[in-house]
Amino acid sequence: MIDEKSFKKVSIFVALGVLVVLTVLLLWPLITSIISGLILVYIFYPVYEKILKVVKEKNISAIITIILIALIIFLPLWFLLPILLKQIFDIYLYVQKIDFSLLIKTIFPSLAETEFLKDLAGSISSFISGLVSRTLSSSSKMFLDLPAFALKSVVVFFVLFFGLRDGELFKSYVKSLSPFSKTTEKDLEEKLKNITSSVIKGYIVVGILQGILAGIGLFIFRVPNALILTIAAIITSIIPVLGAWVVWIPAAIYLFVSNQLVSAIGLTLYGGVIVSWIDNILRPYFVARKTKISFAIILIGMIGGLLVFGILGIIIGPLILAYLLLVLDAYRKKRVSSLFFE
Repeated sequence: MIDEKSFKKVSIFVALGVLVVLTVLLLWPLITSIISGLILVYIFYPVYEKILKVVKEKNISAIITIILIALIIFLPLWFLLPILLKQIFDIYLYVQKIDFSLLIKTIFPSLAETEFLKDLAGSISSFISGLVSRTLSSSSKMFLDLPAFALKSVVVFFVLFFGLRDGELFKSYVKSLSPFSKTTEKDLEEKLKNITSSVIKGYIVVGILQGILAGIGLFIFRVPNALILTIAAIITSIIPVLGAWVVWIPAAIYLFVSNQLVSAIGLTLYGGVIVSWIDNILRPYFVARKTKISFAIILIGMIGGLLVFGILGIIIGPLILAYLLLVLDAYRKKRVSSLFFE
């Protein structure tokens, strides 16, 4: 028989578990919006602090910061989205006309008239057509789901507002719930901060910069549909193993096949020298400056996150794995032997 005191303890834990599960189910449809808001809080909190020093009022400082973020995000979208959709449609029509067999023959003459060439050309054509078609379909779906998109945007900005204004209070509340000793808690907090900084700055921000830099080269050398290719370069630059070269090398090949030799050589030199230096210098600086994260963790986290959370999972996935391994490492080193004791 269980005594009354033990029964009450078990009941509390069961009730708490049920409430946690119900809360997760309740918030799951909005999880990407909530996490997006928290990521924006992390990125723009230094801006909020600088505004707060001038304005001296938390609510006004948070509102000004949100207005700046909205201008940075939505103003370019307002002007670029129609052009982007047109270019996606143009690429879809262009891909239908490409003779990939002829293109591969030009690049690899030794493959001419082989069965492998036909299979490879068919696979490439199907893959690119499907990719462009899905992108166009997703863009159209976004317009059809405009009410849901607007509602999720409201959630993002609510999380952003209260995250900026009450960030320190939330941090103190989480600390008060932490079961870790003060020493372990401080160590974990520092490492979590370094990991978050490395992932967001080293892979996301640097990837965006590299993609934009590649896009500038595409515009300079007059590559068709440069805007959509710039977006593709940004995405591939963020993902390890890939990079902006996935975009600018095919673009240089296109210029070469189109007999635009000067532009082809110029883009090749620009991509090899100007764009690639970011991977060799800037990214390692941010990633390894404070902490070293395994390349495998980043790659697996991004792929898994992409499959589970969509495009936002590129950020969420590596962070989840890194945080989990960090806590496990604390147990492995027996730094939590005083988990409930100082």
